Amino acid sequence: MPINIKNLSCIYSADTPFEVRALDGISLDIGAGEFIGIIGPTGSGKSTLVQHFNGLIRPTQGQVLVDGRDLADKTTDLRAVRQNVGLVFQYPEHQLFEETVFADVAFGPKNQGVPEAELRERVHEALALVGLEPEGIVDRSPFELSGGQMRRVAIAGVLAMRPQVLVLDEPTAGLDPEGRDELLAQLGQLHSGSGMTVILVSHSMEDIARVATRLIVLAGGKLVADGPPRTVFTQAKMLTDIGLGVPQVTELMLALRERGYDVPAVALSVEEACATILELSYRGEQR
Repeated sequence: MPINIKNLSCIYSADTPFEVRALDGISLDIGAGEFIGIIGPTGSGKSTLVQHFNGLIRPTQGQVLVDGRDLADKTTDLRAVRQNVGLVFQYPEHQLFEETVFADVAFGPKNQGVPEAELRERVHEALALVGLEPEGIVDRSPFELSGGQMRRVAIAGVLAMRPQVLVLDEPTAGLDPEGRDELLAQLGQLHSGSGMTVILVSHSMEDIARVATRLIVLAGGKLVADGPPRTVFTQAKMLTDIGLGVPQVTELMLALRERGYDVPAVALSVEEACATILELSYRGEQR
C-alpha cells in the first residue's frame, strides 16, 4: 500500500500569535513493503508527519494519498484507511486496559466487526508475530507482564487488525537494553516475514541503523535527507549540525579514517565494525 506525500505542510494554531509551522513543504513516496526509519531532532515534525499517514491530522496544505485515497478529501473513509495503516504511539502499554491479554489484543478487531469465531485466530496470530507464546499469555492480566512484554502486547493489538502499514513512534523509548533488542529483532522478523510496510520513528541512530533500509531525516519541519542508511550516515557533519549524529560504530570508522586507516566511512552494526577491524588487523599482520 503506497503512501504519497505531495508538498505537505502543517500549521498549528494558524493565524494566531501561537502559530507554528510543524511541517513545511514535504514531498516523498513510501512504497509497499519498505522498512523506513524517520529521524530528526526534537520538534522536527516526526510525530506530526506520521499522524498524517492515517488521517489523524489532515494537511493544512498539500496532499496525503494512501493507496490513491486523498486524506484531505472529506468524503474519504478514514475508518477504512486506519484499518490498513496502524499507528502505535509512544508508550503504547499505557493504553492497555482490559483484564486479560486476549481481551486487549481482541479489542480492535472486535470493534471492526470481526466475528467472534475469528477473534481467537487473530489474537494468536498477532501475539506470535511479536514473539509471544499465545497459549501461555492470553489469559493473564497484561499488567502482570514485563515492560517489554506489555509493549509487545500493545503492538499485537494493532497487528490483530491486520494493517498493511505499521507505523511506530519511538517504540523502544523507556525499555531496558534487553527489551529494546528483543523488540527491534521482532520488528525485523515481522517485516521480513510478512512483507508489511514498517515505518519507525526514533531518536536512536543505533536502533535505526540496525533495522531500517531507508532513512528520512527531518529538521525544522523540512525534509533534509532521504536515502539508504549507509548513504545518509556519510553526511555526519549535516546530521551533527541539526542535533543528531551517527551510530557510535560509524563514529569509530570515521575516527579510524582520520588516522589514515583504510576502512569504510560507515558501519551500521557492532558486528560489521568488528569484522572490519579484524580484517584491518589481518591485513596488517600479512605485511
